[in-house]
Amino acid sequence: MKKFALVGAAGYIAPRHMKAIKDTGNNLVAALDPNDSVGIIDSYFPNAHFFTEFERFDRHLDKLRREKKEQVDFVSICSPNYLHDSHMRFALRSGADAICEKPLVLNPWTIDGLLDMEKDTGQTVHTILQLRVHPSIVRLRDEIQNSDPSKKFDVDLSYVTSRGNWYLQSWKGNIDKSGGISTNIGVHFYDMLHFLFGKLQQNHVHLNDQTKAAGFLEYERARVRWYLSLDEQDVPKVHRDEGQRTYRSITVDGKEIEFSGGFTDLHTRSYEEILAGRGFGLEENRVAIETVSSIRNSSVVSLGEKHPFLGQ
Repeated sequence: MKKFALVGAAGYIAPRHMKAIKDTGNNLVAALDPNDSVGIIDSYFPNAHFFTEFERFDRHLDKLRREKKEQVDFVSICSPNYLHDSHMRFALRSGADAICEKPLVLNPWTIDGLLDMEKDTGQTVHTILQLRVHPSIVRLRDEIQNSDPSKKFDVDLSYVTSRGNWYLQSWKGNIDKSGGISTNIGVHFYDMLHFLFGKLQQNHVHLNDQTKAAGFLEYERARVRWYLSLDEQDVPKVHRDEGQRTYRSITVDGKEIEFSGGFTDLHTRSYEEILAGRGFGLEENRVAIETVSSIRNSSVVSLGEKHPFLGQ
């Protein structure tokens, strides 16, 4: 049984990490969040120590480290995006491996500093790239790799995940803290595209505001028109009329790839892979982080093919 600590226990994604720790037969011994609305812990690890101040959390983990048999093995990081780098460094300095939520960091050069930290401490950063373990995506990748290597696929990626007024008032609406919509809700899709279609060759941005973004990406094996939105009105009407507020779609050469299901179990699968020594590390994140950093800092252009939703 491995011992875990958790940074960011009150957020949306933290329960998936708690579930993954429990489902893999391990124990959460300590958790940190400045917000004390963390009753969800009782459903998984009621005996975990909880802290609202980082200094006391730090002291507790250091005490456990000095009591050799109580050393924390992993620190799971579910804090706001701009704090990931600091919290990963803290985990490594504490003698634990880090398991960090997406996006790993906001800027690609930060990865280099973390690689140095891994060398200095002998610990490892593991990341949650959950779509790489989604069965439908794994099957699609196998099909692509077994196809004619000269073929370049035409892909449309559409992701609408409705958010209320609270979103822009939270840290997620602050581009300096979240990285903006392409980073906060899109980074794992860009990683998926790189995972499926290889090296990124072109990156053009057609729309980029607080609630919507769109553009064109060309990879070794694909031309991709992509669209991200927080606006419920962007859910296709046929689905919206059924009360659906989220819409995920990826088509490859006009064929719909079904991957909407199975998301709730992907964190557990990711933890299983990490614990088996098959997790994804820092370098696996580099292309996706370079992609979102470029989108964030690029001017809107008309180059490349535009996503159909932009014509609505």
